[in-house]
Amino acid sequence: MSLVNVRKYKLDVEECWHEGGPRLATPLRVAVAMAVVKNPYAGRYEPDLMPFMQELRQLGAELSARLLAALGGPQAVQAYGKGAVVGEDGELEHGAVWHEAGGWAMREALGGPKAIVPAAKTIGGAGTRLVMPLGHIQAAYVRSHFGVAEMTLWDGPRRDEIVFGLAMATGGRIHARIGGLAADEVRGEDGLR
Repeated sequence: MSLVNVRKYKLDVEECWHEGGPRLATPLRVAVAMAVVKNPYAGRYEPDLMPFMQELRQLGAELSARLLAALGGPQAVQAYGKGAVVGEDGELEHGAVWHEAGGWAMREALGGPKAIVPAAKTIGGAGTRLVMPLGHIQAAYVRSHFGVAEMTLWDGPRRDEIVFGLAMATGGRIHARIGGLAADEVRGEDGLR
């Protein structure tokens, strides 16, 4: 029997044309794909979380595919992030399994980008709002791509559930102008620059 039992999926796509300055020719699109999963360890301590993490790779691949379909494919994606909200009968470590499973899946779907996948996780109840950090897919030092994506679900997670989410964006902040490494200057060799 699988450890990954999905109750529901949600896909949010936001489109932003400006932040008070000039209107863009093409909007910034930020997409968040989520899955509400029964927590197989709710209410008890499990010393070995690795089987759950392994099985979650498939969920990560599925959510990544949904994001790429919504945004127009891997060539459209410049930023990414991930997050988890663990229901109250779980522990933060149950959300931490997503670091490898969700991050691995996104990297695979995007052709192996170098930069770390920013992450956030918390414990909460239904309707908990998690603001996931975003970063450039090839270089962590690209300041223009330090952004956020909101992950929220009105009816989850329930006490014995976890909401796992992945986010992708087609660019950095609109009208970014605080300097630093520009996206077109990225070498993409070490995940930093």
